[in-house]
Order: sequence, then C-alpha cells, then structure tokens
Amino acid sequence: MTHFEQVYNQYFKDVYRFVLSLCRDPAVAEELTQETFYKALSSIGQFKGHCKINVWLCQIAKHTYFSYAEKQKRFVVHETTETASELNIEQLMLSKEEAFRIHKALHRLEEPYKEVFTLRVFGELAFAQISQIFGKTESWSRVTFHRSKRKVQDLLEEDEEYGSSPMRNH
Repeated sequence: MTHFEQVYNQYFKDVYRFVLSLCRDPAVAEELTQETFYKALSSIGQFKGHCKINVWLCQIAKHTYFSYAEKQKRFVVHETTETASELNIEQLMLSKEEAFRIHKALHRLEEPYKEVFTLRVFGELAFAQISQIFGKTESWSRVTFHRSKRKVQDLLEEDEEYGSSPMRNH
C-alpha cells in the first residue's frame, strides 16, 4: 500500500463529512471528495507540511466545493450557530421553517464569518485548524466565530421585530 493510499484510507471519511456539511447532498459529497483526493494526489509535491494533512485536504475540498457551486449557479453555504437570542439552535433546527430562517440569516453574513462558521460547526474543525486554513491566529478564529454568532443573533432578532418569523405566531 502506498503512502497516498494510507492517507486516503485514513482521511476519506473526514473529508467526506466536511464536504457533506457544505453541500448537504451525499452523492455530490462523494463525487467532490473523490475529486479532492485526485487533486491532492496531483499536487502532493506542493504539500509542505506547514499544517496537518487533513487541514490541507479540507482546504482542497473547500475550493473544490466552491468551484462546483459556481458551476451549478447555486452558491449557497449551509451554516448554523450554537445559540441565537435566547433560543436553542438544536431545537430551532427541528422545525424546517425555523431552520430556513436561520440559514437565511447566515446567508446574509459576509466573509470570513460564513466560512469560519462552516468550518467550525459543520466541518467540526478546532479553532487551531481554522486558524491554519486562514493563516491567522487561533485567537482570530475564536473571535471571528463568536462575532458571527452575535451577528446571527442580531439578524434573527431583527427578523422577529419585523414579523418575518413564521413560527413566532404559533
């Protein structure tokens, strides 16, 4: 077994879960994960070891997903947060209407907040890994993540004030 086969076997599931968190489609996630490893194999000579190999693979996967999404003309990054206002996000996500409301709020966020959220919440990456992807400090990752949570809270509260929450009337 080659070294690359070992890397593939060790990290395939992690990369697949990360891509699935971005696209929310198992078939697309499978295809993009395969493409990610193809690209990684093609550019393995460029891996300098400055970050963990799984972080490098997730960077390739992220760019592969963004390219795919651009081609599909439906660039939507699915994101969520841990808390919004005094509401529990896990409970809100049980309702499709509330989940849609949260995704709409997250869609209105600017970068890098969207991507940090995706990496942290769906990619389940540690702040240290996120900081490596962005070439920033771990503190920057933490602050950016918490600022994005606050922005989501504000957007959800703003929507409530203007009566755009369908679940608030029930």
